[in-house]
Amino acid sequence: MNPISRVAIIGECMVELKKHDGVLQQGFGGDTLNTAVYLSRLTKQHGVETSYVTGLGHDPFSRAMLTAWREEGINTDMVYLSEDKLPGIYAIETAEDGERSFFYWRNDAAAKYWLRERALLSLVKDLCQHQMIYLSGISLAIISDDCRQMLIELLTMCRKEGVKIAFDNNFRPKLWPNIEQARDFYSKILSVTDMAFLTFDDEVMLWGDKHEDEAISRTKNFGVKEIIVKRGADDCFVVTQDQQHTVAALKVDAVVDTTAAGDSFSAGYLAKRILGGDVAESALAGHKVAGTVIQHRGAIIPSQAMPTI
Repeated sequence: MNPISRVAIIGECMVELKKHDGVLQQGFGGDTLNTAVYLSRLTKQHGVETSYVTGLGHDPFSRAMLTAWREEGINTDMVYLSEDKLPGIYAIETAEDGERSFFYWRNDAAAKYWLRERALLSLVKDLCQHQMIYLSGISLAIISDDCRQMLIELLTMCRKEGVKIAFDNNFRPKLWPNIEQARDFYSKILSVTDMAFLTFDDEVMLWGDKHEDEAISRTKNFGVKEIIVKRGADDCFVVTQDQQHTVAALKVDAVVDTTAAGDSFSAGYLAKRILGGDVAESALAGHKVAGTVIQHRGAIIPSQAMPTI
């Protein structure tokens, strides 16, 4: 992999509401934001800068998010501030058996419109100051159809300038009007992707796969050169053009909360690859970070609890 000093991560961060001891607590959360925080923590001391690309408003919640991200060393120059939109909100309800339910208010969130805040060529110029762009299926799902097409064009133009594209499938059926549209846009984005993170359960929901080989074969046919298949506590697979590696997950005895397990795995993998690790070493780093995160409550663990990779 060519040297990488700047990574842009595209997505959405929302206001989080959850009960703790009967009291409603407010925080922040989002799949790609989790990845951005962990990637920044793992690489900033090595001179790698992580930028977050999203839309926010001119409100106290947006200002608090920006402050928190900057404290993590995340560059916020590409956070576009809407004059009339606010961040989305989600609430977590936890049943007695520990099962969690999520409720969302995000249909008119500022992050839905960030692509309309700037001219396309201006966005390309700013994103091309990075050597890698990372985004997820949720980054794709939350925006409108016309913005999705703009995003594909944007990534295509950046890739022609040498920027690597990394995509995490993170499929959420409720965010798409129908499965056909989701498949269409996933096909388009995978066709401009260099590195794909696939959670196999999501591939099953999206494509109806019966076995991991189907997901791997289809993704290779889209032209993706590096494929990481995440399988929770089971071994992960890493497939390149000429070889396949199986990397065992680390045994964790005390699982507290699996929130952000996949997001943190992606951060660990990316960090190790950026710092010069091969694919097997990077998968092990992903397991190590995710294995640490699930031993703590919440998506973002204390910085002092971070493992070394």
